[in-house]
Amino acid sequence: MVSGFGWRKSTRSEDPKGCVEVARDVRNTSVRDSKDRNGPVLAFSAGAWSAFLAGLDSLAGLPVDAHDPI
Repeated sequence: MVSGFGWRKSTRSEDPKGCVEVARDVRNTSVRDSKDRNGPVLAFSAGAWSAFLAGLDSLAGLPVDAHDPI
């Protein structure tokens, strides 16, 4: 998934020095460091991505369904 997909800055990245980019294909959501586009990529299944976002929402005190899905 590293090339050929539409990477975009995550809506959760607010600090320009600590941005991540996300991309989605039919099975996974992938995350990479925007400063190291050729570096490692984390790939999450749909269920794992949803659980990850729910955990972030919980830490931020937001309703679990308040997140942007990508």
